Amino acid sequence: MASNKNNYQLVIIGGGPIGLACALEAKKAKLDYLILEKGCLVNSLYHYPQNMTFFSTSDRLEIGNVPFVTNNPKPTRTEALEYYRRVTVSSELKIHLFEEVESLRNEGGMFRISTTKDEYTAKYVIIATGFYDLPYLLNIPGETLPKVTHYYKDPHFYALQRVVVIGAQNSAVDAALETWRKGAEVTLVVRQPDVGERVKYWVRPDILNRIKEGSIKAFFNSSVAAVREGEVDIQTPDGIVTIGNDWVIAMTGYQPNIEFLRKCGIRLAKDESLRPEFQESTHQTNIPNLYLAGVICGGMDTHTLFIENSRVHAKRIISDLKKKEKTTTG
Repeated sequence: MASNKNNYQLVIIGGGPIGLACALEAKKAKLDYLILEKGCLVNSLYHYPQNMTFFSTSDRLEIGNVPFVTNNPKPTRTEALEYYRRVTVSSELKIHLFEEVESLRNEGGMFRISTTKDEYTAKYVIIATGFYDLPYLLNIPGETLPKVTHYYKDPHFYALQRVVVIGAQNSAVDAALETWRKGAEVTLVVRQPDVGERVKYWVRPDILNRIKEGSIKAFFNSSVAAVREGEVDIQTPDGIVTIGNDWVIAMTGYQPNIEFLRKCGIRLAKDESLRPEFQESTHQTNIPNLYLAGVICGGMDTHTLFIENSRVHAKRIISDLKKKEKTTTG
């Protein structure tokens, strides 16, 4: 059973930028809160590629009116990690790291939250869990081989190796260009007829030029059919092409933990978006006092919400909690 010390007005599930934004607003409203994060601080950002540059400018990544000062117009992953760490420390936010929430139950008007380490109760809960932890799988032979990864970190690892990169968006293009510049022999495999239109505008011409000149080989309207030690099969419009290969970087995208929302009792759209049900003005779900914040609000449409257009979720939610608390206390 949860002890009194584990009883909070508000528990925030997820310690990413939006979870931190919710905590900053909660602290300002003098609510007793706790953040529960299953990994490290801003875990999703930590797992971004080491050389990643944001599309957004630093001012659009700021939370809690804390300035984000950078050396460049577009901040890097390293700068973002340092910024959110400084915000957390300077604001003395209450957060438990490496503590994953396993279940959330509504018991008599209070939520009981069970984690890998403890148990808590809370009057209100905000789910701000992001979407970077569950990659879309290829479901092909050989996908479980050690040479296949759905996460890309550092290009040096692939120096002088034969690399297949799967995907057409920013993460795939970055991996292809960076590993090629470290001396890898890179093959890009894209399901669509072209590189994605949403690729960063200063990067897209680079990848197109590398493909045009033959520095990076690309198969469009194609997919990887099988992976084996030393080679891969690529299904192309002209049939199967087998090429030599050392590593496969499958940048096929990621998805939110929809199953956790289902287990919580949150209603989901019946179309393929699986968008969770919530009130736009307050972000409260169909379950009273249970809220959603951040990219999780988009369901499977993860490209519609980012840090810059999700920060307002924190203000909407905490504003609603303040009204409820004011009504409760008279």
